[in-house]
Amino acid sequence: MTSMILKGLFETLLMTVASSFFSYLIGIPLGVVLVVTDNTGIKPMPKLNGILGMIINLIRSVPFMILLIMVIPLTRIIVGTSIGPVAVIPPLVIAAAPYIARMVESSLKEVDAGVIEAAKSMGASNAQIIFKVLLPESKPSLLVGAAISVTTILGYSAMAGFTGGGGLGTIAINYGYYRYQTDIMFITVAILVILVQIIQEIFMRSSKSSDKRIR
Repeated sequence: MTSMILKGLFETLLMTVASSFFSYLIGIPLGVVLVVTDNTGIKPMPKLNGILGMIINLIRSVPFMILLIMVIPLTRIIVGTSIGPVAVIPPLVIAAAPYIARMVESSLKEVDAGVIEAAKSMGASNAQIIFKVLLPESKPSLLVGAAISVTTILGYSAMAGFTGGGGLGTIAINYGYYRYQTDIMFITVAILVILVQIIQEIFMRSSKSSDKRIR
């Protein structure tokens, strides 16, 4: 049982870390574009902003379990299989990237407009405003959002156990649900709770240490 749970833990961490990485690679640029092209952004483009926002909202509105099944053909094309922890990564990224984009958008919009106007008055380009003002100033909020996003992805990875995705979710379902071995289910749930607490603590501490307002 110990080796099985350790394997499940490794698979869960693999799914969570890989999916979080690729989701942020997509989500951060999307969030930046949403802020920049907003009506009050540094380069307003209402049509692009509206279309992109509609697509993001559309994907976010699909429950993860349904999305997981819908993208099985795409998953097979990308990774060659629809079963196992690696096969869960594509649907996790598709589900999490729009969510992260909205989290990034919310964080960037918290930046004081006066700071942006000051950068503009000093002749800063749009790229400089994004990389030297918006992203650095919103870092504490981005880290808080990352804590929420990563723990959400962790929860999604556990849900993927219903489709043979592997990890702690599969163990909990196979043994706790189908075989009524509640002790194993409680162990896996306890591990997931501990993982959430660790992730939350890491990102919250990082957010506090990067917040210039509390120094």
